[in-house]
Amino acid sequence: MSIVLARIDSRLVHGQVLEAWVPYVEADCIVVANDDVAGTSFQCMVMQAAVPSSIKLIISTLEETASILNSADLLKRRVLLLFANSGDALKACRLGISFKKLNLGNMHSSTGKDRYTCTIALDQQDIEKLQQVEDQGVTIVSQCVPADREQGWHKLIRSGGR
Repeated sequence: MSIVLARIDSRLVHGQVLEAWVPYVEADCIVVANDDVAGTSFQCMVMQAAVPSSIKLIISTLEETASILNSADLLKRRVLLLFANSGDALKACRLGISFKKLNLGNMHSSTGKDRYTCTIALDQQDIEKLQQVEDQGVTIVSQCVPADREQGWHKLIRSGGR
């Protein structure tokens, strides 16, 4: 198994992922790692309906994901790994899920979060969790779509939120 992209995207499976990222990284498998979504049959059904049959979709809890990614079923797959938030990415690292780079895609604004780009809003907890992920040896970048230039996440933070 090869994780060709690990991405935080609060929307998880949506058009931007399917139409831009899947072809760009030539993924043939999408793994959604999120405890809440894995336990919600309606959300799972909607995502299943959106993903073309040529792409394998796995929706699992973070604990299950650690086992699934090491399964024989995924040995020859090119996996796009999706997290809903910084906490999921950190937990994945702590569970031994190995990825070299983490793409910050869409992290939507909510109360207490500062907006750093049009698609990324972070609070202090997000920043601390991302720092812990980085401390595990993961390079963290911001890149909304493949056509955008990658930007190191520290550059975002230095620019200050709005």
